[in-house]
Amino acid sequence: MGKRDLVEWLDSHAEKFEELALRIWEQPEVAYTETYASKLQAAVLREAGFTLRSGIGGAATAFVAEFGSGKPVIGILGEYDALPGLSQKVSAEREALVPGGPGHGCGHNLLGTAGVAAAVALSRRIREEKLPGTIRYYGCPAEEVISGKTFMAREGVFDDLDTALTWHPGSTNMPWNVPTSALTSVEFSFKGRASHAGSFPHLGRSALDAVELTNVGANYLREHVVDGSRIQYTITNGGQAPNIVPEDASVWYFLRGSGRDHVDELLRRLQNIARGAALMTETEVTWEIKAGAYDLNVNHTLNDLLYRQRDEAGPLSFTDEDIRLAAALADTLPPDIRESALKRGEELGLPAGELLPAGFVNVKPAPKTYGGGSTDVGDVSWITPVGQIITTCAPFGVQVHTWQATASFGSPIGLKGMHLASKLLALAAYELLTDGGVLLAEARAEFLRATNGRRYVPGIPSDVQAPVLV
Repeated sequence: MGKRDLVEWLDSHAEKFEELALRIWEQPEVAYTETYASKLQAAVLREAGFTLRSGIGGAATAFVAEFGSGKPVIGILGEYDALPGLSQKVSAEREALVPGGPGHGCGHNLLGTAGVAAAVALSRRIREEKLPGTIRYYGCPAEEVISGKTFMAREGVFDDLDTALTWHPGSTNMPWNVPTSALTSVEFSFKGRASHAGSFPHLGRSALDAVELTNVGANYLREHVVDGSRIQYTITNGGQAPNIVPEDASVWYFLRGSGRDHVDELLRRLQNIARGAALMTETEVTWEIKAGAYDLNVNHTLNDLLYRQRDEAGPLSFTDEDIRLAAALADTLPPDIRESALKRGEELGLPAGELLPAGFVNVKPAPKTYGGGSTDVGDVSWITPVGQIITTCAPFGVQVHTWQATASFGSPIGLKGMHLASKLLALAAYELLTDGGVLLAEARAEFLRATNGRRYVPGIPSDVQAPVLV
């Protein structure tokens, strides 16, 4: 009865949460500036009777909303930050809403809103059925720079959770069974001495030379790292003009690997390279750790629980108009990406050529399989068991962090996938609240086996504070 009530309530309030998701999509905000989105979500939760705490972890746009009391304590993780440069209309032609502006190319307008909807629906069941237990919604900023949840975790706000659930927009319906990569984000800044590059080059000490030597060393390092390593960088300051020996220059690195120890070792070696570059150029080097996320500790007990809710959640269906938009967006993809998508679809067992998968698949890769991407959900997954699922919010083959994804996540395709996700989250959490702790015990046992006694230690140093950008 309770599960049916959850689904019926979410169906009857779908329009309200679709409007919330679209308002966030229409006013995208990048990491640590998500004032509009966080206030919108907080207002909905406050109206539903949740108590709120804001400024979590020193991040102005991070908050926690709570309803109920006692055990179990179940968290729902939400996000709402956008990506720079991905502004886009709901169109199959590249057409920015704001030229050069940000856009929700990762679907966080949907991600957070589905979590809010699920949390509010669950609060009603707790109240009406007088259920023991606590539901918490975590408004998490800055996932796109892989650090928001790390600052929140450092404050300890996940420590008393019995479990956490989340989801992500994608192009099929399936549990997130692949571990992500651990990551360290670090920016190296070099200080040299300016001089006239034509008349007095011998008096200068080029900070840009030090940056370039660091990058050369990093590129040689690639030959001598373990499998699964990723070393990526962009020069953030290359000097002022060619006729001035650069006094200041900087380079920003993402280091990825299979686990926290892996990326810590990459960082140690890269720091030595930067020191060497400074020595060669007679400059000075400092660095700032911007993010230090863990790999995702997959919990199959919780992922399977989310997957099992598919029948009670009801079918996912798309209109002819949805299918036409999907086909038009797919036509904009380069041939190699389309070919790769078709191959991936075959591996998953999807019907050939299906652009908007409505059914579910549940593939469990080999334990050592790692995804190339990273997420700060990984930090939470080393504190408490985390379940995560993906739903169809974009045509198959459309990759997140693209303009095609932004278009999809502002369209009815994305909204339908979001609505399905809200049901899966709510139904799974309700089962955890009402089954007498059986599934929570199984999830905890799997978590303890996977962590093997390792205690979570934040990857961001204690002296590094969350950026204040609002």
